[in-house]
Amino acid sequence: MGQPVKRESGETAQPELPPGQRLQRGWPVTHYGPVPKFRPERWEFRVFGATADGGKQCWNHDEFTALPYASVVADLHCVTKFSMLGAEWGGVRARTILEAAPPAPAVTHVMVWAEYGFSSNLRLADFASERTIFATHKDGELLTAEHGFPVRLVVPHLYAWKGPKWVRGIEYMTADRRGFWEERGYHNVGDPWREQRYSYQEEPGDGPEL
Repeated sequence: MGQPVKRESGETAQPELPPGQRLQRGWPVTHYGPVPKFRPERWEFRVFGATADGGKQCWNHDEFTALPYASVVADLHCVTKFSMLGAEWGGVRARTILEAAPPAPAVTHVMVWAEYGFSSNLRLADFASERTIFATHKDGELLTAEHGFPVRLVVPHLYAWKGPKWVRGIEYMTADRRGFWEERGYHNVGDPWREQRYSYQEEPGDGPEL
């Protein structure tokens, strides 16, 4: 703990905690709005928008859980300044979804859609990271409803709001646009190592063109 470790880029060693973060033991529940009720017979995961074939791909819950299972050991950094280190996230890699439902060549971003119309935008490169995962489990146990069951996205190298709970679909986009929290003053990229918390910190190229 506290010793420099190499992050995903492999270029330089950085401390375990991003600037402004504190170590959290346990996993606080943080979300906006109520916890949705899971109805397996109605649940569907969709990929739509600028797909390679112009159509959409859908999986019901049984089909989604039958996709190849993977695990990633990764930290979670919340913009509220707590960090949870070394959790094991199990589920379906984002790359598996990209392979099963490829985006069109012009796609640069994705919008992650969750229950109640919640959304978060990501650069395609962030979404395609080998460590980005649609988590169904944490440390070998199914997620609880409060923590995003049946599926939450985990993007370890970005702040946790970029990985919504209760994910229901992915929209491929050929231009960036802001998601729910990004429209409400949060940074469009959300890199915790650069402490990109709020939109006023954005530099040219960080956000959608006006």
